[in-house]
Amino acid sequence: MGALSDLRLTRRGRVVLAIVAVGFGMAALSGARSLNAVVLPGIVAVVAGAVQLSRLDAPSVRRRLPPDDFVGATHEVVLRFGDGDALREALDAPFVAAVRDDLGEGLDGPEAPTRATVGAEPVRYEVTYDARGDRTLGPVTLSATDVFGLLERDLLCRGTESVLVYPERRPVVGWFRRELYREDALGASRQRNEFDRLREYARGDALRDVNWAATAKRDDLIVNEFAAETDQRRVSIRGGARGDAADDLASAVASVALALLDDGVPVDVAVPNGRVSTDGGPDGRRRLLELLARTPRGAVPDADADVVIEADRTGTTVRVDDAETPFEALLPADGDAETAVTAAARSPDDAARPATDGGDPR
Repeated sequence: MGALSDLRLTRRGRVVLAIVAVGFGMAALSGARSLNAVVLPGIVAVVAGAVQLSRLDAPSVRRRLPPDDFVGATHEVVLRFGDGDALREALDAPFVAAVRDDLGEGLDGPEAPTRATVGAEPVRYEVTYDARGDRTLGPVTLSATDVFGLLERDLLCRGTESVLVYPERRPVVGWFRRELYREDALGASRQRNEFDRLREYARGDALRDVNWAATAKRDDLIVNEFAAETDQRRVSIRGGARGDAADDLASAVASVALALLDDGVPVDVAVPNGRVSTDGGPDGRRRLLELLARTPRGAVPDADADVVIEADRTGTTVRVDDAETPFEALLPADGDAETAVTAAARSPDDAARPATDGGDPR
């Protein structure tokens, strides 16, 4: 009985009922033959639609989640309905529905529901990451219609899943990065003083290290490995935020830290919710981004660092020694060679891969 009370007439259903009402009027004036011609088929169609929809149960949904990525990224979400013996009947009898995946704050998706045949095809839509942090997808609402399109009923597919959105990453000018490590070696990823050996490509290797001659002779990518002759300098970065400036802080820290890692310089980052030290490998970068995705406001953990970044309602400042610089002043101007490929366009896997300098592909 509850299922029947959930039924609603569609626009087509309202038109059919209006025609049925007119048919009753014609029957009163012209005889019962009008009932057979107009009224009875309409009533049968409405009853059949009501029976079909009342028997539907909300199917389970399996969601192919998009990857964790930076603010501004857009990815595809795929929904597949039905799983297991309990839903075999529903899969054997697909139904048409308008599908809407409820997106939490910080995610942007299609304005209108996606029309699909549930149980016969997956539903695909694109989601854009608007704000950093843990973001929720689900539950899914199905507005099912009967085969005649006269009635509709909402089915709720419970269950939610989440993605982690990293802070916006922006390019940082080269002179500032070089100033931080000017007294020491640039790090292993840039040292070309002594060739060590050839080896197979590993995730995280820079494309500039690929030995194309050796690669052409084999099925796998082969890279050059160089010996490090000096110890790397580790740059310490500390950050804090006041008011509602935590997003600005996370973006600035991520931008500076990842730019240094791209240069082969290890970093030690501390913010109000934790600390990460990394030499630039994929796991270390991901731990750094996960930390910054959840960074709240709070005081700078330790002001005695190579780089201190503070954000408040007036803006974000970067302090090195006794010199303070607005973070905006460290961003390349439009048309600068360093902005040829921006950090925001890179996926998390790319962010976990050392970049080349200048205008080379990242």
